[in-house]
Amino acid sequence: MTQITLLDGGMGQELIRRAGNQPTPLWSTQVMADHPGMVESVHAEFFAAGATVATTNSYSIHHDRLEGTALSGKFADLHAAALAEARAAQSAHGRGRIAGSIGPLRGSYRPDLHPGTEIAVPLLAEVATTLAPGCDLLLLETVASVAHARDALAAARYTDLPVWLSLTLRDDDGTRLRSGEPLQDALDVAKDADAVLLNCSAPEAITQGLPILSALDKPFGAYGNAFVQITDAFLSTTATVASLETRKDMGPRAYAGYVMQWVGLGATIVGGCCEVSPAHIAELHHRLTAVGHDVV
Repeated sequence: MTQITLLDGGMGQELIRRAGNQPTPLWSTQVMADHPGMVESVHAEFFAAGATVATTNSYSIHHDRLEGTALSGKFADLHAAALAEARAAQSAHGRGRIAGSIGPLRGSYRPDLHPGTEIAVPLLAEVATTLAPGCDLLLLETVASVAHARDALAAARYTDLPVWLSLTLRDDDGTRLRSGEPLQDALDVAKDADAVLLNCSAPEAITQGLPILSALDKPFGAYGNAFVQITDAFLSTTATVASLETRKDMGPRAYAGYVMQWVGLGATIVGGCCEVSPAHIAELHHRLTAVGHDVV
């Protein structure tokens, strides 16, 4: 049938669940510092479940996130740790690729906080060039506006790695970015990426948005979350993911059902984001192979 790249699931929420720590603005970065080796074990479980890509635990390692915390000044050390744990799991598994995760500056789902190009590009380029020696590709995650997409792609091109751009949609309207801009408006910028994805959005919104991506002549796909809808009220505060609820209707079988719809729409890169566990990925691997797809 089709060759499908199977991403892993939600590292941050999985770490917080296992460590028992309350989420902070540093998300999984703090957990990684407090519990060495736990990241590697989560990567290993996702590989065992059938994932073929490990996404580094570097999403929130930005200078602005670290400033004023006990991890201030640990930018390089934290990236090195994230890469080492992913590589260790890859080595033990014997195969798989490493995707260097680059999350948004200042906060997720908040395009209004994205700084100007003259600030954003150098900051993101520093992350890209720090990750690049240990990765097979760069994954620009949870990109919430056209400006963020443009800046993130410009920064990633300071390396020679393939770049996958992953956009995040409004949960109540899968034709629009979190910024409110039409998803269609991002396509011109997205042409500069090697693959284009949708992530950290409600599965229903992704199903609505994917046909728009199919107009691009390049690989596309998605990895959704299992949060109860992220509302405008949540976005207007400084709340962390501790304020978000897990959907009770998005277990492994239900989530895999959505992803199989995406594959039917032409997606060739799929996986999971927040609240998508190794059990979800295992079910998805089973469903993909059962109908004859080649998971690569």
